[in-house]
Amino acid sequence: MVNKQSAESPVIDAEAFSFALVKIASRSQVLVNEFVNREQSLHHIDMDDAMHLGGLFQQLATRMASNPMHLAQAQIAFWQEYVQLVNSTTLRIWGQDHEPVIEPRKADARFRHAAWEESPLFDFIKQSYLLAADYIHSTVRNVGGLDDRTARKVDFHTRRFVDAMSPTNFIATNPEVLQKTVETGGWNLLRGLQHLLDDLSAKDGKLRISMTDTEAFTVGQNLAITPGKVLYENDLIQLIQFAPTTHEVYQRPLLFVPPWINKYYILDLQPKNSLINYMVDQGHTVFVISWKNPSSDYAGKDFADYMFEGPLAALDAIEQATGEKAVNVVGYCLGGTLMGATLGYMAAQNDTRINSISFFTTMLDFSEPGELEVFIDEEQLQNLERRMDSRGYLEGAAMATTMSTLRANDLIWSFFIHNYLKGDDPFPFDLLYWNQDCTNMPARMHMFYLRNMYQENRLKDPGGIELGGVPIDLGRANLPKCFIAADEDHIVPWETCYRGVHLISGPTRFILVGSGHIAGIVNPPAREKYGYWTSEETPESGAQWRDAAIRTPGSWWPEWNRWLVQHAGARVPARQPGDGKLSPIEDAPGRYVLEGA
Repeated sequence: MVNKQSAESPVIDAEAFSFALVKIASRSQVLVNEFVNREQSLHHIDMDDAMHLGGLFQQLATRMASNPMHLAQAQIAFWQEYVQLVNSTTLRIWGQDHEPVIEPRKADARFRHAAWEESPLFDFIKQSYLLAADYIHSTVRNVGGLDDRTARKVDFHTRRFVDAMSPTNFIATNPEVLQKTVETGGWNLLRGLQHLLDDLSAKDGKLRISMTDTEAFTVGQNLAITPGKVLYENDLIQLIQFAPTTHEVYQRPLLFVPPWINKYYILDLQPKNSLINYMVDQGHTVFVISWKNPSSDYAGKDFADYMFEGPLAALDAIEQATGEKAVNVVGYCLGGTLMGATLGYMAAQNDTRINSISFFTTMLDFSEPGELEVFIDEEQLQNLERRMDSRGYLEGAAMATTMSTLRANDLIWSFFIHNYLKGDDPFPFDLLYWNQDCTNMPARMHMFYLRNMYQENRLKDPGGIELGGVPIDLGRANLPKCFIAADEDHIVPWETCYRGVHLISGPTRFILVGSGHIAGIVNPPAREKYGYWTSEETPESGAQWRDAAIRTPGSWWPEWNRWLVQHAGARVPARQPGDGKLSPIEDAPGRYVLEGA
């Protein structure tokens, strides 16, 4: 395939290279035919979404046409910078150094290959793209007359288009891909096409790029392996109690309520990065809810069902298992939003079984919900409702794709380049395996959540929503609480998370951690990464809090555990799963977590 005289000067086997190109062309035809046939038969193209997007940009075009002078000024500025780029590139070709006209942001990983700097040609391509991207973004953002929500939507979808057009996403303009194509005689492209076909085949024609080697992991064997037993189950949950690793434990059990948008084992990936395993080792009796992956039979399950059959049922079961009424509870993301509503419900019932509450990257006030807001308006919700009515649920893959589009360069295009252009096999990464292990969401529950939380922001208002006929008032809850927010969270902006601090009464601890929605939480002490910020005060705004906060290097886990221990009670003999009134049903991780979407 490739004969090398030296590492620096490979000699290409022309016959093998030509054969590879013929194979690529042949396989491409098969691929396209199969893809088109699937799309036609399965009706994957959503015309409602296309019309919504078209309407947004029609508004943009109308506003731009109403101010042609502004557009002309932007075009003149762009061409002036472009002429400057042509001149600087010419000087580089003649051997003269010249400062770049524009440079990528430090966080932009697309242009880190040396050729983007060293080659005048690829440097010109890179800067041309960056100038064009900057021109498009600034022009769109500076168009007047659009309401704020429409402007944010147009900006988001413009960014998706600009990201897709990056020269790194095309063979001919990506020097790293070109280099590999030469080195392998084109076989990288053939392997990439095979990867593409495999990904299409795996999901009946729906393209979901493999982010990791799915063969490298098996839940219950090298993921979610902290020892424990399923002690309770109903239609929506299995409740797992984990085996102790200490002779004594704290009196009050610890319950994790994860989001049902993904599976619970984000908290129990592998022993080296399992928060559940860590908390067991700190002497806590740890329970976790493992949510059912719903089918169409669950279409009628609503948000109240998730409360009654989720945390409230779990509290009953924990009392039977341990004899303890008071429990420390953690709600993660959507699980935290559910726990906020549950606290309001329990306060109305004078139910004080939750001793303390910790919220991980949770929104209780949705007034600034981040970029997911672009998908939440009445037109799009009606389209989503029609889609879910046909199945009874929202497919987990659809939600996963939506989340990926929020960070398309990191979660879509980087894998497109790695898998399809470079032809490399997906690498094993436990967090990305979990990310692709999606769950469905019942139609009724999901619409209640989107309308009442994201669209109308009712949870923060006393009596804004009712669950089980009970008006929910977060302010009636009074208990110790700790909020964990992530500095770079694109799903739950940290300042939005901070807004929840003043909605619930009681002493408060707020911890801001480095990194994003997932990596910020899954940050074990051994990694010594990211760091976190703390402050003794909780002023009115997140900005005021940050001004007074002090940064500490390393993981936030020990800091949170120190807070939790203050509310965990005395030490008692360790409890084994099954010691109480509930007999084990099966070993952890249980059946529910193994159910596919």
